[in-house]
Amino acid sequence: MTLDGPRHPPVAGAGLARIVLLLHGYGADGDDLIGLAPAWAPTMPDTLFVAPHAPFPCEGAPSGRQWFGIYGRDDAMRLAGLRAAAAIVDGLIDDLLAETSLPPAALTLAGFSQGTMLALHVGPRRAERLAGILGYSGRLLAPELLGEEVQSRPPVALIHGERDDLVPYASMAEAAAALERAGFTVETQGRPGLGHGIDPAGIQAGLAFMTQLPGQ
Repeated sequence: MTLDGPRHPPVAGAGLARIVLLLHGYGADGDDLIGLAPAWAPTMPDTLFVAPHAPFPCEGAPSGRQWFGIYGRDDAMRLAGLRAAAAIVDGLIDDLLAETSLPPAALTLAGFSQGTMLALHVGPRRAERLAGILGYSGRLLAPELLGEEVQSRPPVALIHGERDDLVPYASMAEAAAALERAGFTVETQGRPGLGHGIDPAGIQAGLAFMTQLPGQ
């Protein structure tokens, strides 16, 4: 399956050395997260930002998209949907690396909400380590499977609003604990007073994480 969506190219004359793949949340689309690119591009001028639209119409927001269904589904059904979406994103990653002739270590996964859930599933199961995983306002689904399915351990940063009423703030600590048990290096940051969203301080924290990744 081919995914389309907006892109933000490297700054003119900077060349191409990195990719940030932005995975949006439930009910949104790629136009939502590509708005992060102008904030990050001045410090990451050699970066291609790619924000695909999720492949499926959103049952809870007809004008939006979803990576996998969540309503009316039990844990097993949600996990099956997550795995199906992960296979699609894996294919996109392979295509982007082939298109740009960059190595896996040049690509960072950055997600919001459901996109974070997807990034935390895809990244650790890639045979070759990606640059890193940046997750906003998400959670780790099926943490009990991580230890037996992990293939690589990119650094992880999790940022979450302390007043999130959609994905509980406690999800960040739960995900970090499971990732650390599986041997990952994890940074976490709570954003005081923030609900389910990304604030300017979180944007800057994500930028700081990405620019200090090994090889970046």
